[in-house]
Amino acid sequence: MGTIKPQDMIKKLLIANRGEIACRVLRTAKRLGIETVAVYSDADRHSKHVEIADKAYNIGPAPSVQSYLRGDKIIEVAQNERCEAVHPGFGFLSENADFAEHCAREKIIFVGPPSSAIKAMGSKSESKRIMTDAKVPVVPGYHGDQQADEYLMEEARKIGFPVLIKAVMGGGGKGMRIVRHEKEFIEQLHSARRESAKAFKDDRVLVEKYIERPKHIEVQVFGDKHGNYVYLFERDCSIQRRHQKVVEEAPSSLNEDLRGKLGKSAIDAARAVGYYNAGTVEFIFDLDSQRHYFMEMNTRLQVEHPITEMITGQDLVEWQLRVASGERLPLRQDQLRINGHSIEARVYAEDPYNNFLPGNGRLSYLSEPTLKEGRVRLESGVREGDEISIFYDPMIAKLVTWGETREAAVREMSAALANYRIYGPATNLKFLRTVLNHNVFQDWKYDIGYIGRYASEILAKTKGFAQSEILRAVVAHVLAKRKQIQSEGIIPSTLLNFRVNVPLVEEFTVSLHSATIDPHEIHLNCVVSWHSAQAFDLKVTEVETKKVYQFDHLRIAETSQRSAAFSDTNGFYRVNFAEVEGRFLVFGEDHNNIEVVNESEKVKTGIFEESAEAAKKAIRSPMPATVVKLLVKEGDAVTTGMPLIILEAMKMEHVIKAPRDGVIKSVTAREGVFVDASTSLLLID
Repeated sequence: MGTIKPQDMIKKLLIANRGEIACRVLRTAKRLGIETVAVYSDADRHSKHVEIADKAYNIGPAPSVQSYLRGDKIIEVAQNERCEAVHPGFGFLSENADFAEHCAREKIIFVGPPSSAIKAMGSKSESKRIMTDAKVPVVPGYHGDQQADEYLMEEARKIGFPVLIKAVMGGGGKGMRIVRHEKEFIEQLHSARRESAKAFKDDRVLVEKYIERPKHIEVQVFGDKHGNYVYLFERDCSIQRRHQKVVEEAPSSLNEDLRGKLGKSAIDAARAVGYYNAGTVEFIFDLDSQRHYFMEMNTRLQVEHPITEMITGQDLVEWQLRVASGERLPLRQDQLRINGHSIEARVYAEDPYNNFLPGNGRLSYLSEPTLKEGRVRLESGVREGDEISIFYDPMIAKLVTWGETREAAVREMSAALANYRIYGPATNLKFLRTVLNHNVFQDWKYDIGYIGRYASEILAKTKGFAQSEILRAVVAHVLAKRKQIQSEGIIPSTLLNFRVNVPLVEEFTVSLHSATIDPHEIHLNCVVSWHSAQAFDLKVTEVETKKVYQFDHLRIAETSQRSAAFSDTNGFYRVNFAEVEGRFLVFGEDHNNIEVVNESEKVKTGIFEESAEAAKKAIRSPMPATVVKLLVKEGDAVTTGMPLIILEAMKMEHVIKAPRDGVIKSVTAREGVFVDASTSLLLID
């Protein structure tokens, strides 16, 4: 182990990133006494990372190509502020060899690997040639330079379908397509190229055998500038949508023998390219053959690094800064141990029930779970009122839990998710909790195909409003409207002249709305009979079904601005709610956000509404996006499932398909034009 004089440690650090990773790096830097400088775009002017840093500088407009990808501007800020080092975080410039070289030319420490390693591992085809030479096993496939459509088609035939098309310079699932049938190959090839060109300015691809029952296992490696290497064990990142991770855990279910083999392969991979600092070597693990294959190396800190920190007790950002300062690795391999189990759930602004389409908008209400030292951790770059921008990744936060056993870590995660409440853009909170409670996850028997295979179970909306949800929603509405929600509890004005033995009766109609319940709307006729300021009976009748619920002997136990507790003859209830931007929201069971609308108070706005007939014909954009390609024209006959339009949002392509048979009546969308969510793109007769 090496030592370093305090004055040799980096003293001033620029963080060339945003959001939660910028906040994460800032936290460690401040603990080490390092002065910090942040950069931000126009969209992030009031962001959390800007507030935390010692200093912050604007580097351009919201689009990342005009701000966070402007290495020249970032280095200019670093020079003006006399920063000794730049930490790139992940994404943006973190795997940009030109930026790393630019830093070196300007005598600024790049907190990451040498540019030569970034270049070698940045090309999937080149990295696989290097790994083959280093005797690291790779997936069978074509990794050559020939890129003609027919040549790649022939290589795919040789490999045998299904195959996986991957961007040569890719990452994060961009430019990746699974092709199961030969007839789909050319269409998917062109789509992968377009996405790769936009994301990486390079449309080259490789073609590999697609393994049917794979695990995505990655190994955390670290090297220093003195030739020392260790691996900090592995992470299972097999729960993915759109080839992007959403739930990760460490360690994996591999036995000690396989763990050692993966660790050795990972260190061999790092050593083969003269690697130092943090890196992650990703493997495909074939459950059928029990063999592992090199997939790629991410030459940066990973999004999911906190679960490694939780099971090893190490701060990987501190390791990065110490290695960048010239120190030897803090620990040898024989000093590293696995302690317990850790799980990470990525909380996204996206709609799991609409093909995980990314969302955006204001976080109008945000109530985060209670943190527990060493057990429940939250990595977030947002606060209530912040915007999830269309210009960046829609991740809201990373929720991380630890337990002595996997079962304990799962319990901690399930409990933490139950206390995480968000109103604004659609989120995946309900989906995450469903996954955590699903038997296949609990039994640790999932692979990369998990979400697709069990979609009918884990992506099913709640069937109907539960009786307990109806009770909670109506009672919360009653208490809020009668001004009962105060810490001291104030008798409503309508009860000030209350007469003993003569109940006050209130009648009203409300509608309940929830995007995660099917059907998503019900209407309720409600009758409240007050017996005192704290006690009442409630009768609720569903307008649609005529079903009647009778709740007797309800008693208010406590109230506050955002919650209430009450009881009836069957038990005790707690309900969480909020009045946000004129909407009354109840946070129901299992993350069903319910809006309660008092139908008696609804006012017609006079805003133009489409006719039902026109609305039925319209195909709308499900999100803010750019129209990439129109696949049909006016007069074309279409059938259900036929691709109509390709949109791009959050650097990912999304294909809009025909919901029914018909004929294209008109096309209003134009290629290259940005459209807002719900914009009509075309009409089908």
